Amino acid sequence: MALANVTGVGSGRDEESGEDVIVVFVTRKVPRDRLRPEDVVPDELDGIPVRVLAMGEDEP
Repeated sequence: MALANVTGVGSGRDEESGEDVIVVFVTRKVPRDRLRPEDVVPDELDGIPVRVLAMGEDEP
């Protein structure tokens, strides 16, 4: 996923609902209104909910 701040993508389970989710790892969370439209992580992909998790900077 070639979006600003995205460092990786994985799968997991939502902690509250227990449903399968796609996890998008980012360096830091940014409010949607401060991102370019093309850099917004979608709420779902192919019907699967997406969760964004801030993980900090990539290690070299």
